[in-house]
Amino acid sequence: MKIENIAIQLYTLRDFIRTPADIASTLKRVAQIGYRAVQVSGMGPIEESELVAICQGEGLTICATHESGEVILKSPEKVVERLSKLGCKYTAYPYPAGIDFADEESVRGLISGLDKSGAVLADAGQTLLYHNHAHEFIRSGGRTILDRIYAETSPRCLAAEPDTYWVQYGGGEPVTWIEKLSGRVPVLHCKDYVVEPPDKPRFAEVGYGNLNWPAIVAAAEKAGTEWFVVEQDTCPGDPFESIKRSFDYLSTTFVS
Repeated sequence: MKIENIAIQLYTLRDFIRTPADIASTLKRVAQIGYRAVQVSGMGPIEESELVAICQGEGLTICATHESGEVILKSPEKVVERLSKLGCKYTAYPYPAGIDFADEESVRGLISGLDKSGAVLADAGQTLLYHNHAHEFIRSGGRTILDRIYAETSPRCLAAEPDTYWVQYGGGEPVTWIEKLSGRVPVLHCKDYVVEPPDKPRFAEVGYGNLNWPAIVAAAEKAGTEWFVVEQDTCPGDPFESIKRSFDYLSTTFVS
């Protein structure tokens, strides 16, 4: 892992990126922590050209985005245009809103839509990713929905953005899934998982939970992962302190 390959998913800081002024000040703080790359998501309105200028001014690469699932499936050409403006190769389908995983027709429609939209991005030299949560581990026909998503789409049209927390929460094992999808995992969401009784599992800073990060990072590097993206859906205190702890852990433990 190189330090420039550690990114922050800006959804983690969504409450601090509502306006262009907020975005500028937040990205400055992100760069001061040490991050060299960002994934754009959860952000208020801003022109792509202005966002690119802010990032360039702070020495930040836009490594990926999350776009509206509806836009990805219905208007993939709009996604191609936006990524081109951002100078970015990767975007992820973020959440299967409106998809009934208990309904075979709904599942097939999603998988087919991902394959077709992914082909449009691939033709433009871009890559569509799938971002999992836990419900993709529902079984369908003896396999998980997540297995089906990757088995029934072309690797050219759909790659993976495994979320380590949600893989674990869904009953999977992050290393196993990374190995299974080797060569198809350009972006990894690094999100830790901790159990503190009497509560259910919760999000934690990377390196401060129960996940085996040496094994995860080794598997991801072997699988060809380009971007290690820190994300924390909720933070127990100051989100900037949380993303600093995650960055410090990854950079001091794995950067060579």
